[in-house]
Amino acid sequence: MAKTIAIVLAGCGNRDGSEIHESVLTILSVVKSGATPRFFAPDMPQKHVVNFLTGESMSAERNVLVEAARIARGDIADLSKLKAASADALIFPGGQGVAFNLCDFLTNGPQCSVHPQVERVVREFHAAAKPMGFICIAPCIAAKVLGPEAVELTIGGDPDTAAKLEAMGAKHHCTGASEIHLDKRNRVVSTAAYMCGKNIAEIECGISKLVQQVLELC
Repeated sequence: MAKTIAIVLAGCGNRDGSEIHESVLTILSVVKSGATPRFFAPDMPQKHVVNFLTGESMSAERNVLVEAARIARGDIADLSKLKAASADALIFPGGQGVAFNLCDFLTNGPQCSVHPQVERVVREFHAAAKPMGFICIAPCIAAKVLGPEAVELTIGGDPDTAAKLEAMGAKHHCTGASEIHLDKRNRVVSTAAYMCGKNIAEIECGISKLVQQVLELC
């Protein structure tokens, strides 16, 4: 029977939502592996909106679930509907929206808080011993929620970000964008992607490895 992989999105666009390349590469790898992706996002206002032509903040209001539906082609559900019993694994693509909308790591660092529904699903999947994948900046969520479990993660090699993850209890491992890190005990897989990757081909290698490892753990 095909495995079902829950993919949690944070909007649409690397500067204020989910990173589109990372999200699409995750979807492609899941489908090519014979698994079925299911999409979820919290129904909430975006913390901020960016004009991608200028890089400046905009006063427009956007909804995370509505924007994430662009990547999911409309086939997406409110994160509150996701239960660990309904999927075999959980994956979070990166993008700054992860650290603005799904948590507030970019503004509060190790003192950040995680969206209640995001924290709930991570705890549920962990308690059920179901594998989870965290891409790019998304390991900050795992560090905050699973820091007490001494979760092992990678965000590449940036020492400042790594130090913030370790301040939350995580153990950081330096890797390149084409590599992954596996925490066997916590069943957590991570890859740095655009935290250090130079192009889409490089991050595709790491994301593909992450999806394959997650599926092997299922």
